[in-house]
Amino acid sequence: QVQLVESGGGLVQPGGSLRLSCAASGSIFRIYDMGYYRQALGKQRELVATITNGGSTNYADSVKGRFTISRDNAKNTVFLQMNSLKAEDTAVYYCNVNVARYLLESRKEYWGQGTQVTVSS
Repeated sequence: QVQLVESGGGLVQPGGSLRLSCAASGSIFRIYDMGYYRQALGKQRELVATITNGGSTNYADSVKGRFTISRDNAKNTVFLQMNSLKAEDTAVYYCNVNVARYLLESRKEYWGQGTQVTVSS
């Protein structure tokens, strides 16, 4: 099995910064794309940012220039640095990781438990 442990959420004032992290552990042969999604109250879950195992990144238009996604492949960990936070960034943030547990297994998608980010004065 694969476990994802998220950390780093909390309450921050507008204009502030937070850094989220998500560590994958368990039976892992290879990790492919890693990323973050978010879901605000009453809204659908949406993509925030993704990063491939080669380091290519993709961002939602709403966070470009403010958020930076990165990963540490040696530690199976993905990070989301969030700067210039706005009230509309308030949501539960979910880590998403695509993993093959052994050589001939197709990649499967795993989700973290979610961490609350609240931007408010």
